[in-house]
Amino acid sequence: MGSFVRRVASGVRRAVLSVVGPRLDRAYLIPDLPRPDLTAHQALQERVIEAGDRPGLRILEVGSREVTGSYGLRQRLKHAEYVGFDYYPGPNVDVAGDAHRLSKLVEGRFDVVFSTAVFEHLAMPWVVAEEIARVLKPGGMLFLETHFSYSAHERPWHFFQFSDMGLRALFSPALGFECVEATLQNPIVGRFSAYADRYLRFRPVPALYCHATIVARKTRDVEGFDWRKITVAEVVGETHYPPPVG
Repeated sequence: MGSFVRRVASGVRRAVLSVVGPRLDRAYLIPDLPRPDLTAHQALQERVIEAGDRPGLRILEVGSREVTGSYGLRQRLKHAEYVGFDYYPGPNVDVAGDAHRLSKLVEGRFDVVFSTAVFEHLAMPWVVAEEIARVLKPGGMLFLETHFSYSAHERPWHFFQFSDMGLRALFSPALGFECVEATLQNPIVGRFSAYADRYLRFRPVPALYCHATIVARKTRDVEGFDWRKITVAEVVGETHYPPPVG
């Protein structure tokens, strides 16, 4: 009887949330956040295929090892050469090694670089951004997805979370990239728990999104790039830190 009651209660809860949830959840959204088009989470692989599956082109996937099942990108490509790169050898991995040394480990340059759920596990993502710039041809496309707000996973190697602006800063014009689209998607409804500091307990936490995504075009090679030699303005573009209130 107890399990039956729980199933009924769960069904009622889902039914109620399906009706009132959208109205309640709207308060947790960022009103002016760009909507995903090229970077839509479940269509990102399609965009990679559209951009790169042509004779003579090469596609590099950074983080290609099949961990939770096959994404099937290699099998879906009909024309392009596919190279899978990952930290460990395994299914769907052609080259194994440290992404911080990517340009020393893969041969040649690529027309498309694709990576999903990897950047949060990189100890020095700014270094890997440089490495991607080295292996991507001018005119080539980067398709990258990582996490903005998500459960800690694969610890202890879960180092960073990224906003859309964080990805823009990593792959900025200073490094030779033009942002085509960057956004956050798959919103999360959150609150502080009973174990938080007393003044925070049970407060709602808006503006949480699971995925941060960017599509960027490599416009040029930048010789001798050095993060210390560029200005913040070269990274953030026309944006400005919000002025003080009052």
